[in-house]
Amino acid sequence: VFEAMAAGEGSPAAIVDARGLRKLGDANALEALIDGVLEANVDAVSRYRDGKTQLLGFFVGQVMKASGGSADAAAVRPLLIAKLG
Repeated sequence: VFEAMAAGEGSPAAIVDARGLRKLGDANALEALIDGVLEANVDAVSRYRDGKTQLLGFFVGQVMKASGGSADAAAVRPLLIAKLG
């Protein structure tokens, strides 16, 4: 971003938006992605609920993949934990 600013490409916010660097942290948008991931991985959800809690990392990765890497992982984790119950 600093290099782009020095090159005269605009404000930091404009550069971040133009390059798709903004993190997706909106709970509603994240929940929609999470719902899709959980629906696509019913077996993994069942194993998580049976005690294989290390699968949380798998789910976070799947949400990140579904968002094209733009999801805020720190926001995804608590939402996943709540949905996985």
